[in-house]
Amino acid sequence: MPIPQIHFSQQPARLGIDADLGKQDIKQPRPVYEMTTDRPKVELHSPNGELFIDSSRAWDAMGLGGHLESMQKIYTNSKQVAIDGVTRRVLEGNRMAAIQNHENVIKELAKNPPQNNGLDTVGEASYLNVKEQYIAHPVEVSYTAGKVNIKTQPSPPQIEYNRGKLEIYMAKWPSIEFTPPAIDLKL
Repeated sequence: MPIPQIHFSQQPARLGIDADLGKQDIKQPRPVYEMTTDRPKVELHSPNGELFIDSSRAWDAMGLGGHLESMQKIYTNSKQVAIDGVTRRVLEGNRMAAIQNHENVIKELAKNPPQNNGLDTVGEASYLNVKEQYIAHPVEVSYTAGKVNIKTQPSPPQIEYNRGKLEIYMAKWPSIEFTPPAIDLKL
């Protein structure tokens, strides 16, 4: 006779998971950036040059020099003028004394009187009479360097996280089902 057996069937549990992803927002505002420039400065200072013009010799050459200069020339040349005057008179006297030449010396001397008495109060005419001198002064340069000023202020990131949904539930409960052997009630 066969031995009766008990049958059982087992159904495992089944979990259900309903999950939605979380949402993460990251924003980072731009940093504050400020830049200013101090311009370089160049300062130039140019002192005026000095121009010296001495035109005293030019005025002297035109006979318009000062009284002292004219008197100085007369004084300086007076000895030579006196010697020249005496020499000229001696020569004229010698010509008049030479009667053997049969010339009318007095008439000629009266016709051609001496043009210059030897007292020149004018200077020598020359293009070099005006003396010029120019003194240039150097340019003074001062320089102030410029610079760039940079200010930055970083902005921290703004992070926002919204959790998603996580739901765990029993989709099917576990079960065990026992089936007993059939019992023959006919006895």
